[in-house]
Amino acid sequence: MSERMWELIQSPRVAPSILSADFAKLGAQVSEVMDAGARVIHFDVMDGHFVPPITIGPLVLGGIADQVHDAGGAVDVHLMIAAPERQIEEFAEAGADSITFHEEATPHAHRTLHAIRELGCLAGVAINPGTPPDAVAELRGLADVVLCMSVNPGWGGQSFIETSPAKVERLVPLVGEAKIEVDGGVDATTAGSLAAAGASLFVAGSAIFGAPDPAQAYADIAAAAGAV
Repeated sequence: MSERMWELIQSPRVAPSILSADFAKLGAQVSEVMDAGARVIHFDVMDGHFVPPITIGPLVLGGIADQVHDAGGAVDVHLMIAAPERQIEEFAEAGADSITFHEEATPHAHRTLHAIRELGCLAGVAINPGTPPDAVAELRGLADVVLCMSVNPGWGGQSFIETSPAKVERLVPLVGEAKIEVDGGVDATTAGSLAAAGASLFVAGSAIFGAPDPAQAYADIAAAAGAV
């Protein structure tokens, strides 16, 4: 599965986050954005501990993974949970193509990145707005994706933190060959500055699924980001 994801993210991509989708018609909404060109579907997991809300888990992932894969896409799992190393196997088995956890959520980031790769997934590490870029410097060469949060994790629809492009710029020399992903407040007005700073994966939730026409919203963000 990681080969599919790695091939896809060699080009800039917008990753619609199903956190903001209508779960009564989740399959239809995934189809809508994939028909519009999306190939990376972002899957947010929250546990009520690392962040206050509780969201979705491996059962929901298993329900959409085949649909995404059959359409030529990949599922990008973002674990906003405590002790993520305890859960990665379940998400890999459910169909994850990449698994990203928070550097702040475990004392074992180095070991967890290795474990994710051993499960056949791309490995990603995320940092919160208050965490400095240097926190990932010792993980260079181990992470395939470095996710820079441009809002505080836990809720969709938050306002974009204006200093985020500058933080992405500071990450660029620290991450090696890893792709820089940004999550939070990404829309057609913010994607361009993030792309110019060095990001190439753009997670958008409410800006897509909260729009009257999710397919058009996806296309607008992709155009702003220079994404395929």
